[in-house]
Amino acid sequence: MIATHFKRFRMQINLRHRLVEPPPLPPGFQLLPWRNSLLELHSAAKWASFGHEIDAVVFSCLADATGCRQLMNDIVNRSNFAPQATWLIVQQSRPEVHPIPCGTVQGVFDAALVGSIQNVGVVPEYRGIGLGSILLHRALIGFQHADQQFATLEVTARNTAAIRLYQRVGFEIARTVYRSVDFAFD
Repeated sequence: MIATHFKRFRMQINLRHRLVEPPPLPPGFQLLPWRNSLLELHSAAKWASFGHEIDAVVFSCLADATGCRQLMNDIVNRSNFAPQATWLIVQQSRPEVHPIPCGTVQGVFDAALVGSIQNVGVVPEYRGIGLGSILLHRALIGFQHADQQFATLEVTARNTAAIRLYQRVGFEIARTVYRSVDFAFD
């Protein structure tokens, strides 16, 4: 076994006295609040977003569809799950066509007055049009409505696009943490 350490940033934002306004949704997309019937679409968006990214190495559950489904199940069945901070973006051109999952975010209540974003994922072919910002803002609004004063998240340091997004929204790096991942070699 060889251990590799991945540098991650724990970021936070102060939600007190902060009105968070989401950017407008691009035409052809729908923003859906959490409901149990959307679990499979959230899982599909999570896998498509993370399955071929560095986070799938850091967190092996993100590397396949089954792991993403189990992770979604685990998140929504936690006693501190925050449905008001959990959103899905789909593209649906016509009502008779199945919606295409494009992005997902999930939230939990981490501690007293602190909301924690678990994952912000946007499917690669839908990146660059503002979906990540919309998901992030919606999660923060959900935490504000639940009277949370702060929100936190963690991001792998190599994910510079995500870090830039979080900083544009107002997150600041609070500390650096390291995640150890063991690799087996023959």
